[in-house]
Amino acid sequence: MGNQTKVTEFIILGLSNNLQMQIFLFLGFLVVYLVTLLANMVIMLVIRADPHLHTPMYFFLSHLSFVDICYFSAIVPNMLVHFLAEHKTISVNSCIEQMFFFFLLAATEICILSAMAYDHYAAICDPLRYMDTMSTRICVQLASSAWAIGFFHALLNTVSALMFLKYCQSY
Repeated sequence: MGNQTKVTEFIILGLSNNLQMQIFLFLGFLVVYLVTLLANMVIMLVIRADPHLHTPMYFFLSHLSFVDICYFSAIVPNMLVHFLAEHKTISVNSCIEQMFFFFLLAATEICILSAMAYDHYAAICDPLRYMDTMSTRICVQLASSAWAIGFFHALLNTVSALMFLKYCQSY
């Protein structure tokens, strides 16, 4: 018979208990978050606006920018709230949800970077057949595969965390 206490939230200890340091960290992370959002949005808009950039390399770069926006948005806003919050907790469901999106976006980013590496390999090692090797259909398949692999990676790890990890309340 194990501990039957049901955990509903986790306490977030944070990086510092000093209020001035928390405000400094909040402002620092907020600036980095806003710059990241702006830079990635500009990259995506420029790629969409200029027809000369409708090539496989920029297709993957656009997807990478979108993944980065989602990646930062999955973690940083909640972290910013907790820098200034009095009650620093996160519900178990929110934690699991955040973990799922973190794993999803991290694995997707790695797969998109791998697709970009393959694109560069094809451009350098077989330039005469590059347009056949990296057709629009292949690029879409590689991007879709990146998202599918990311989803299954996240699902596997999240379900494993839910099924096999036991949480107990401390007193």
